[in-house]
Amino acid sequence: MQTEVVLGILAALLVVAFLFASIRVVREYERVVAFRLGRLRGALGPGLVFMLPFLDKLIRVDLRTVTLTIPPQEVITRDNVTARVNAVVMFRVVDPVLSVMSVENHAIATSQFAQTTLRSVVGRAELDTLLAHRADLNEDLARSIAKQTAEWGVEASVVEIKDVEIPEMMQRAMAREAEAERERRAKVISARGELQASQELRDAALTLSEAPASLQLRYLQTLLELGADQNSTVVFPLPMDIVGPIVKAVERFNEPDAPAARPHKPGLTVVDRGKEGELR
Repeated sequence: MQTEVVLGILAALLVVAFLFASIRVVREYERVVAFRLGRLRGALGPGLVFMLPFLDKLIRVDLRTVTLTIPPQEVITRDNVTARVNAVVMFRVVDPVLSVMSVENHAIATSQFAQTTLRSVVGRAELDTLLAHRADLNEDLARSIAKQTAEWGVEASVVEIKDVEIPEMMQRAMAREAEAERERRAKVISARGELQASQELRDAALTLSEAPASLQLRYLQTLLELGADQNSTVVFPLPMDIVGPIVKAVERFNEPDAPAARPHKPGLTVVDRGKEGELR
């Protein structure tokens, strides 16, 4: 009787151990690729998954998005500038079976292919394109990487160039170039401002010339503006219609006199009346 009880307990323990060894819990963001005696059974999960111990082998595959940082790569751009470029790749597994059957380790394979693609794409671009038009390079990288990883059941959703390091001498040269460009723009803006101001002044002069009374009003307004501040020096602007006659009079006064008459002795008058002469 005791032997039967012991055997029953052992059988129950074996059943429980078998159940523990046969049951696997697969989370919602995971799938398991099952192999039985080396043959593919397919992707299982999520939830409870039953397997035969010593006969089945399960490989867990994470379906969540993975962020992969590509280490800095030494790249020579199209215009022969050496730069260190790193990037970030975000990918996720969309086909667990392909990710296991097509490649040994899809994460390492994606990282290595992203590094080579980064060097290739950046090497075809110039430095200005790498710095100013990075979005175009990101799209080119994403297309190249996604085309290859699709065969592995992996979808590369985001590929971004993270940082670009260039030599210090090139940084100084670019800083000088940017400063010269800013100075050029400042001069152009200043010249355009002077042109617009001169046009406005010309229009204002034409308007004032059509109404002389407005010039007097402008003169009075200027006097009011000068008198508003407590200044020790007072400036009286004079319009040209007042100053003009004074300037002309001074110019006439400074002109050289007409040639003087021929000098003659005082008290002596000579009058020529034909052949007669009179001496006084």
